[in-house]
Amino acid sequence: MHRTILEAAPFAAACALLAGGAQAQMASAPPMSRAPVNVAIDGATRLAPAYPMPYLRPSEQAIKAVMDRVLGYIDRETPVGMVDAAGRDVPLASITAQSKFKPGFLLTSYEWGVTYAGAMLAGDVTNDKRYTRYAADRMNFVADVAARYRKLGTEPKSTPVRNMLAPERLDDSGAMSAALIKGQRAGLADANIRPQIDVYLDWMAKRQFRMKDGTLARERPLPVTLWLDDVYMSVPGLAQMGALTGDRAYYDDAVRQVLQFSQRMFVPEKGLYMHAWAEGMDPHPAFHWGRANGWAVMAMVELLEVLPADHPQRGAILKQLRAHVAGLAKVQSGTGLWHQLLDRPDSYLETSASAMYAYAIARAVNRGWIDRRAYAPVAMLAWNGVSTKVSQAGEVEDVCVGTGVAFDPAFYYFRPRHVRAAHGYGPVLLAGAEVIAMLRKGGPMEGGNGQGLIFGESAS
Repeated sequence: MHRTILEAAPFAAACALLAGGAQAQMASAPPMSRAPVNVAIDGATRLAPAYPMPYLRPSEQAIKAVMDRVLGYIDRETPVGMVDAAGRDVPLASITAQSKFKPGFLLTSYEWGVTYAGAMLAGDVTNDKRYTRYAADRMNFVADVAARYRKLGTEPKSTPVRNMLAPERLDDSGAMSAALIKGQRAGLADANIRPQIDVYLDWMAKRQFRMKDGTLARERPLPVTLWLDDVYMSVPGLAQMGALTGDRAYYDDAVRQVLQFSQRMFVPEKGLYMHAWAEGMDPHPAFHWGRANGWAVMAMVELLEVLPADHPQRGAILKQLRAHVAGLAKVQSGTGLWHQLLDRPDSYLETSASAMYAYAIARAVNRGWIDRRAYAPVAMLAWNGVSTKVSQAGEVEDVCVGTGVAFDPAFYYFRPRHVRAAHGYGPVLLAGAEVIAMLRKGGPMEGGNGQGLIFGESAS
């Protein structure tokens, strides 16, 4: 087949990108050394490895320094306040339908719900109240804005808080509800947060589209489609509402989502989830997208954190978590990071998913849900890799932008990466905080001749 020059250019560019990905993988190999050694004392084995990331045990101060850079960046990029069309400050009592948030990351998005949760955990673990204030100030502010518009009777779609006033999907309600409930339970909430929690949970529990068996689903791109992302966009909020109210129906619904998504979407022989499932499709194309698997494993640890010990299906959730963690550990790269498509090492290394795994695995280690000796090294190496992706300015690099579902690999391979993709900031804070907590229970053994990240029994 013959191509014109114009037709061939995109094809050649794609080939170059693929080749670049392969070269990037090859470039991670250690350099060949010809340094003189004394064979009599086995000198070659004592050469210092050329690790592309920090190795062995980082100090707590080093981990927090990375987190502090992130906090500084998001604090600058998420100012509190409203402005008019001309960019002038508007007091809360004077807002109108034309008012907007000050420019920056969206304070009411699901990504920022995760960021608030990460900041609260970071404040708890490090005792640095700047993190706690960051989350509390913004959660209370957006709840106050929504309450003001609700009092005014403003049409939700004309406001910057439509997703708070009139949720239309799990993305609108799930991660934000979990964060707000955590804030409520921690005593950080002002008066307007609890009514907003009720709006979110009413949507999730009663109005979101479901399959006949109660599985939360979407009506796109096919009429009945499961997105693995929705495990996180529902389960933590439902579970936290169970903890807040004591109503076990919320726990039951959260458990049902994990198990019924897993029944359809978990691939046991790989220990990984497919990204999407559509009713009536046979077979289901199984693309193991990194961040979607991150949503799933985080949802399980969030559920187990509050699920009553006597819940009849707690053991089933634990079993599923262990199977998934085992699958994730098998496909971790040598840099500590994971690939955009987990089982395809020619796809790029992606930061948000890697941070999610670092957090979830460290949390599971800390709670005794998985073997510390086997999995603390996985979490530690993951954090070490993630730490290299936070710039001096606090930007989280190599984060895949928001992503729909697809049934072909090219869609995932070529999704752009950008520091303004909001998905990386919360997971980095969560991961750093939980890894600090893990190291406080006893870090890896000292690295001697040939020793790596080897953890013994927990000191606690």
